[in-house]
Amino acid sequence: KGLNTDSGNFASPAAFDGISQFADVRDEDSLFPVLVECRVHKSPAEIDLLRYTNWISSMAHVEVMRSTKPGMMEYQLESLFQHHTYTHGGCRHMSYTCICACGPSANILHYGHAGRPNSRLLTSSDMALLDMGSEYHCYASDITCSYPVSGTFTEDQRAVYESVLAAQVSVINELKPGVSWMDMHREAERQILKGLIKCGVLTVGDGCGEDDADKLIKEMLDVDLGAIFMPHGMGHLIGIDTHDVGGYAMGTPERSDRPGLRKLRTARDVEEGMMLTVEPGCYFIDPLLDMALSNDKQKKFIDTERLKDFRGFGGVRLEDDLRITADGCENLTLCPRAAEEVLDVMKGGAWPPEKDVMPELKRAWADCKKGKMKMLDMKS
Repeated sequence: KGLNTDSGNFASPAAFDGISQFADVRDEDSLFPVLVECRVHKSPAEIDLLRYTNWISSMAHVEVMRSTKPGMMEYQLESLFQHHTYTHGGCRHMSYTCICACGPSANILHYGHAGRPNSRLLTSSDMALLDMGSEYHCYASDITCSYPVSGTFTEDQRAVYESVLAAQVSVINELKPGVSWMDMHREAERQILKGLIKCGVLTVGDGCGEDDADKLIKEMLDVDLGAIFMPHGMGHLIGIDTHDVGGYAMGTPERSDRPGLRKLRTARDVEEGMMLTVEPGCYFIDPLLDMALSNDKQKKFIDTERLKDFRGFGGVRLEDDLRITADGCENLTLCPRAAEEVLDVMKGGAWPPEKDVMPELKRAWADCKKGKMKMLDMKS
């Protein structure tokens, strides 16, 4: 038996009639932690499966991106994704309930559930936040794309998108064995706060230099302002479960009690062989914004007039699945990420592209022909 640190439930030990006669040799505690660590560190065969399910899910996201238009329903985007992964990839199941959150729907982090079943009409002013991943032979993918439904970014949409992309790039370039996952979360918050300063939602005062801005961002983090705009954890272990086991295994760092950090599904140091999602996000959630405006320590950093422009905006999230290597990481997710990539695909452009315009994302380009995965030598 053992504790699932995500749900708080215990795995039930084996039971059968007559088991009591083995009480003197019965051990319910030794196997669980061993299996947990086996699942934390992926074998080459597991990586092959994860590479495949990431490939088919990435290609499905691209097809949905091409098809998205004002006037569609969110559930139509979900249906297109499921059709592509099953028809072209043999993926009968999803890794989790699809989240097709457009416009203000993205304020609900796990949108798409029975109470909010991807049932909103898309409008031309919406940002789409689509969190969808297929499952193949029990192995999960977990991928999120965000883009303007109209096919063109407004200035504010672009500003928020670039902030989240900067957070993703920064974390990916720091990921390697030995780094703290909690530090990666803080780095994502730091980049998002920096972007919100740039677009005027947060203020650091006139004549503030770069060193002063860095100091003020640290103060913002100290008062948990980052958790107002990114209230979830920056990522999690992934494998046989979307949120795989081992996040708070015995002998690993305990869960933080700080806002934002306490939402992390692991606080471990990164190790070679792990598979982790990197999913920074920036959201404008009215109850959290109101809470910040009632907190003097947080309110002093917020431009209340500029903030009004983002009420009802929803949010942006970008999520890729990363394999930790001996000296860094490999990105198995192959979705458009640079703004020009997104807009080009929405106009019908080819994908994968001829050139990798963001090698810093460390995308491990691959294709699948007749059931065989082939790595691609992409120009940069």
